[in-house]
Order: sequence, then structure tokens, then C-alpha cells
Amino acid sequence: MNKQDDFSYERVAAIDIGSNAMRLLICGVYNNGAENNVKKVSLTRLPVRLGQEAFLDGKIGKETCERFLKAMQAYRKILDVYGISKFRACATSALREASNGKDVAQMVKKETGIGIEIISGESEAEFIFGGHFRDKSIADRHFIYVDIGGGSTEISILKGKSVRESASFEVGTLRLLNQTVPKKVLREMKAWVEAKSANLKQVEMVGSGGNVNKIYKLVGVRYPKPMLYGEMKKMRNKLSKLSVEERMLKYKLNPDRADVIVPAANICHKLMKWSDAGILHVPKIGLSDGIIIDMLKAK
Repeated sequence: MNKQDDFSYERVAAIDIGSNAMRLLICGVYNNGAENNVKKVSLTRLPVRLGQEAFLDGKIGKETCERFLKAMQAYRKILDVYGISKFRACATSALREASNGKDVAQMVKKETGIGIEIISGESEAEFIFGGHFRDKSIADRHFIYVDIGGGSTEISILKGKSVRESASFEVGTLRLLNQTVPKKVLREMKAWVEAKSANLKQVEMVGSGGNVNKIYKLVGVRYPKPMLYGEMKKMRNKLSKLSVEERMLKYKLNPDRADVIVPAANICHKLMKWSDAGILHVPKIGLSDGIIIDMLKAK
């Protein structure tokens, strides 16, 4: 049989509806009959910030709902232009915690035809794990995996690809920005991290989320080299001393990144300190990538 007979190509998409921003990732999938090769075609990020009201008021307000619907209508048009019928949309803590989260998801389904899965923190972590840990050489190494979002921080202890312990804490960048994180929750997170990492040797941290990726870029480390604890701390201190406007000017940050990057740096710094992790790996992957990988596995 001619090898070309086994070749196929399709485009698939994933929508990551986060607390701070939402992303539409479109990928081209090349299959030669034996394996899939995936290449990014397009990434569209929109700073709708669903968590701003969800975490303060317990529900998503009318104006934010309208912005969210417009964003999803735009995504629908992009999907149609690319001719994509295979996609998946997942929402995290903002829609999960908002009292009207399910109603908002139903409204979007009715207006756009896009069904939204409101996933748990554990499911969110599993999607990202599936994308990060594909290298067999990590089998005997210990990692503390951290995903810092607007509403929550997901933390897992891994040996290689195996998740040993996992927990979700309502300590997110938007919550910290709005000073709605009780000190008790921070103490609980600290105690959990210290207890679970106490007997591990040479713990390495893996961080994901838009803010972690931006801090990594600002430090100037070249991928795949990890970022050192001292480099993280130094950048956190630099950012903390600047106003939001100064961060925007000096580091060319968007407004919706400039305000939450310091809370994210603070969380990351604390977790590295509590776990005694000297290095931080920042893979080029997020929830949307993990969703696509999971979709391809299910084929």
C-alpha cells in the first residue's frame, strides 16, 4: 500500500475558559498511519476576566456575561472559518464557583452551539499532566506540579508521571488581587506543601499558567532551561516595587497581565520556598494543549 494512502490531516480546536482570560487554540494534526504530529495553527486570547465578579460577588454579572457571549460568538466564527467540527470547550474555577455558572454555559450553548464542560480542579490538572509528562527519562524524579489560575492553585506531587498526592486551594491571582484569600487558606496550603514534600529528595517544581510563563520570559531564560529559585525571587522583587502602570511600560505587559503577575509571582515564590525546590521548569503547554492531546488520545 502506498504510504500516502495512510496520510490524513485535520484541524482540531480547544477552548480554555479561565478565570482571567480565555483561549482558543487551533492545531493541525498530521497522521501517517502510525502516529499523530501536532502543529499549532492559531491561538486567540481574550481577557474577559470572568473571575473578577465570580470570586467577589459569587456570580457573573450581566455586562461580563455579554462580553463572554461576544467572545464565544467570535470563537464560533473562527471555528467556522477554519471549518473545524471537532473541538472541546472547558471552563475552570470562575464558572465552577459562580452561582449562575451553569446558566451562563447554557446561554452560550443556545446562542453559539458550543457546549461548555465545567471541569474540576483535578480534571484540569490531569489535562495538563497529560501534555507535560511524556518523557520517560523523568521516571525516578520527584516534582511538585503547580498550576496558578485566577481563582485557584492546583498542586500535585509526582514521581515521574505518577501523581502521588493532589490538592486544590482557593488561592488565585484575582482572589489575592482583591484581598479575598483568608489567611487560614494560605496556612493550609503551606502546611500541605511542607508535609507532602518533606521526605522527598531534590524536588523540582513544574509551573504552568500564563503568569508563570510570562515571568519565565521576563527572567530571560531560554527554553528548555529551568528557572532558578534566586532568579524567580529577584524578578518577583522587581515587579513588586513597580506600579501596574510602571510594569506595563517597563515590561510591555497588557493591563490584564500587569496587575495579576505579582500575586502569581508571590504564590510561585512561596511554593518553591515551602517545598525547597531549587529549580522551576516551565514547559510550553497549558490547559488548551492538554485538551487537544486528550482529544487525540480518545480517537
